[in-house]
Amino acid sequence: MTQGEEAVLRRLRTTLSLREISRELHVSRNTVKTHTRAIYRKLRVSNWHDAVQRARELVILARRPTADTLTPRAS
Repeated sequence: MTQGEEAVLRRLRTTLSLREISRELHVSRNTVKTHTRAIYRKLRVSNWHDAVQRARELVILARRPTADTLTPRAS
């Protein structure tokens, strides 16, 4: 998994929308969508919930969010 995909995956377990994720990562919304599709394909899932669950099973994500996934949203 690429660094960009991992960054998106870490944020998928938050309440951030794809648009908010793109703003936080300073990339386009299309880039986030591309990373999300790649994540789903690589983890063989079809939605964000299953992606997060599968990533935890594979120990790609820790059980609890890290400080970088708890960044406050910009107003």
